[in-house]
Amino acid sequence: MQFSESWLRTFVNPALSSEALSDHLTMAGLEVEAMERVAPAFSHVVVAEIVSLAKHPDADRLNVCQVRVDDGVLRQIVCGAPNATAGMKVPCALPGAELPGGFRIEATRLRGVESGGMLCSAKELGIAEDASGLLPLSADAPVGENIRRYLDLDDRLFTLKLTPNRADCLSLSGIAREVAALAETPVTFPACVPVPVSSAARRAVRLEAPAACPRYCGRIVEGVDAQAPTPEWLRRRLERSGIRSISALVDVSNYVLLELGQPLHVFDNACLSGAVRARMARAGEKLELLNEQTVALTEDVLVIADDANVLAMAGVMGGAASGVTLATRDIFIESAFFSPRAIAGRARRYNFSSDASHRYERGVDFANTRQALERATQLVLEICGGKAGEITEASSAADLPLRSPVRLRPRRIARVLGMSFREAEITSFLNRLQLPFTRESTDFWVTPPSFRFDLEIEEDLIEEIARVHGYENLPAPEPTGKLAMLASSEDVRPEAIVRRQLADRGFQEVINFAFVEETWEADFAANSAPIRLANPIASPLAVMRSTLIGGLVANLATNLNRKQGRVRLFELGRCFTRASGHYVQPWRLAALAYGTAAPETWSGASRKVDFFDLKGDLETLLAPAVLSFAPLQHPALHPGRAASVSREGREIGWIGELHPKWTQKYDLPAAPVLFEIDLEAATAARLPAYAEVSRFQPASRDLAVVVDQKTTLEAVLAVMRAAAPTLVSDLQLFDLYQGAGIPAGKKSLAFRIVMQDTARTLLDVDMDEVVAQILSHLTEKLGAQRRA
Repeated sequence: MQFSESWLRTFVNPALSSEALSDHLTMAGLEVEAMERVAPAFSHVVVAEIVSLAKHPDADRLNVCQVRVDDGVLRQIVCGAPNATAGMKVPCALPGAELPGGFRIEATRLRGVESGGMLCSAKELGIAEDASGLLPLSADAPVGENIRRYLDLDDRLFTLKLTPNRADCLSLSGIAREVAALAETPVTFPACVPVPVSSAARRAVRLEAPAACPRYCGRIVEGVDAQAPTPEWLRRRLERSGIRSISALVDVSNYVLLELGQPLHVFDNACLSGAVRARMARAGEKLELLNEQTVALTEDVLVIADDANVLAMAGVMGGAASGVTLATRDIFIESAFFSPRAIAGRARRYNFSSDASHRYERGVDFANTRQALERATQLVLEICGGKAGEITEASSAADLPLRSPVRLRPRRIARVLGMSFREAEITSFLNRLQLPFTRESTDFWVTPPSFRFDLEIEEDLIEEIARVHGYENLPAPEPTGKLAMLASSEDVRPEAIVRRQLADRGFQEVINFAFVEETWEADFAANSAPIRLANPIASPLAVMRSTLIGGLVANLATNLNRKQGRVRLFELGRCFTRASGHYVQPWRLAALAYGTAAPETWSGASRKVDFFDLKGDLETLLAPAVLSFAPLQHPALHPGRAASVSREGREIGWIGELHPKWTQKYDLPAAPVLFEIDLEAATAARLPAYAEVSRFQPASRDLAVVVDQKTTLEAVLAVMRAAAPTLVSDLQLFDLYQGAGIPAGKKSLAFRIVMQDTARTLLDVDMDEVVAQILSHLTEKLGAQRRA
């Protein structure tokens, strides 16, 4: 919400500077997002009148102007503006003036002709971008008047960042009420007396959807001059509120919107047929809007229609066919209250927004409908002339918002805010906020006014007390209470340790949205039925993720676009799936590595990161747990370079290289390697347990076995671990061989078996028995043969 400070001060003028006023509003919850001057600093610029002008004797595009800047004094100024005419009043920078950008004006000669100043455009004064000609001023502008004072260029523009619950502050009247309450200053609203009815013209209105439109007022004004110029004061206030001046009739409706917060719409009465109806749209109806967009209306869209056609999307935007033009002579002004539920989301559905829908979605003062119509009529008659007919109103009292009294207890205020208030203070706060109330013993029963949709429960009223008293004035005592250290389970390690370990391995943490593009779910998870968002923040981010990989791949692409050749990322976050008709939200941990295995150094050649590098990172992260890996087919991964990850027999995730087709689709120069596991597996830890340390040296034996080519290392190790007695402390693969001496379809695996006893030194016979026991099981389970 943008507005002019000088306009606000016509309602309420506290003895506060602009900075103090900004601070008061921000501390009361109406955050001032920006405050800036209307025009940059400049000096010695006054209102001047061009008395006469003649062509420059030495330049076709220059004029020599005789300019009056005060009574009885004429200055000669050379000017090249194409719109300069005799009798025109314009800004004039006198010698010694300093314009925005440090441009200093001095008396000089232009093509041999004396020039004692400069006539200015709006751009040269820094108040607009228009540099096509001189800035024309009103014919009644006082010659010699300081231009900053005449155009009120020392005014400030405030921009408020309002929360959705404060729709009452989407108008100057609402902001003025707030300032008056905060600064304890009287507020004066514009006088709005009913205009006399001077025309018999009348149009009936009908409520055919009273729940969506409980109140509708309309009035015909005949004989208006739609070409009448908008007054300078009104145009200036609109432009300083961020609204472009269009025509007098449209400007009046926008002005009342800003002044009172009531959206209005002006129809060309000649385009209407019969009664005006507020009803729901019918199947197949279409409407061309004022923004030239044609929309197909659905049956949950509230419309304004007459006996023949749909005229407007109620509370959103009018139709082009019934809009006013410069040829309009008779108008029908609409002022209505539409239920927020009937308007919310309708504009976004058709991919546009409007000032009216922004306000109706949040709630408009339903008691102000008739007054706003009177105010608009008053301005139309003053600016465009005409004769006003009587107001026709249709209302459904049962469907208007209820204003149920809310109980406010002083003891509850003290409990919530941490300080007590006297009853007189509470009474003062409520009166300043214009909140009517009755008393019952020590309690207050407050009836929310029609312009406050955000007051429903006692805590809402307590918040109002805190705002007016000042959040900065509330006590801030140190918290007291019994604190106890919570027990920390030794079989679960904190997530911070997991993050630190990954960071120590060179990974950087990322945090991505949990809502992702639907194509990511199809590509990386083969998920054809993802969980959809009812109201996504952006159309591409329409589903919830079931894997973290999409975000990491997008992060990789972003880094590559910024010339980062080595990327190592991880993310810890929730994924979202369905199971047995319920939503499941498991925590997952994923990591991605791309580029070289290690940072480039002088000491050796670099190599690309591969599956085994990331496998080593994962094993280090979960150590001392023993992981097992098995071939895996996964939609995101290369068919021959992917594996499932299991811990103690339970599958916890997967690891592998990105599938070539996704590498190509997402424009990656090479495939990254990734893993994704259950976070629970990463945070699980073994409880410390006592184990005797042997005083005797370890011994080892090597065992080479020949197995089928398709037999995995994990299968061999599983059999060996199951067969190994307690003497075996470690099993290590140190050689893989295929070639001469090995039958086709076979491979040789060589293991080092490390053995150690805590009671004695092992003999050769002891170690031979262990090797024989393991070999026997390998032969029985896998058909392995000892390699000679």
